[in-house]
Amino acid sequence: MARDDNRRDRRDRDEAPEFADRLVAINRVSKTVKGGKRFGFAALVVVGDQKGRVGFGKGKAKEVPEAIRKATEAAKRGMIRVPLREGRTLHHDMQGRHGAGKVVMRTAPQGTGIIAGGPCRAVFEMLGVQDVVAKSTGSQNPYNMIRATIDGLKKESSPRMVAQRRGKKVADILPKTDAAPAAESEPVEA
Repeated sequence: MARDDNRRDRRDRDEAPEFADRLVAINRVSKTVKGGKRFGFAALVVVGDQKGRVGFGKGKAKEVPEAIRKATEAAKRGMIRVPLREGRTLHHDMQGRHGAGKVVMRTAPQGTGIIAGGPCRAVFEMLGVQDVVAKSTGSQNPYNMIRATIDGLKKESSPRMVAQRRGKKVADILPKTDAAPAAESEPVEA
């Protein structure tokens, strides 16, 4: 009886989803053999915790659910961490590329939303970005678009990371806010 309770507890823990996943593309592929054609499925999945971690994976199998499961497992194995500004947008503009696919990503003010197309949008949603503007050029292949987006996100660096690399303090890295506007508001005599 105790063994069944342990199994039930373990199942409940596993069912609480730590990661959200998004199916981006599913392809039916065929292989011609002597007796005819054999069909299989290839799935592309993006997984993230919506707090700064994201990964993608692909899986192939004879059945769709099995392909999706394999892709999800692969995505969880290959996750990357991306620093986010205020937990909602990117720290700086960047460009990623893979093959012929290019993606330009720009930081955006609060309330902008995710302005990105197709597979790029899935990556940003799973990452937890709320405000970003992205433009993909070149290849429209979802595999290349996702790889280009991930390539750009790997280049993302926070002010803390830059300060640590340069051996400085974060305050030295960030632009100073001017205290001069108060002086400018005084009337000027002509």
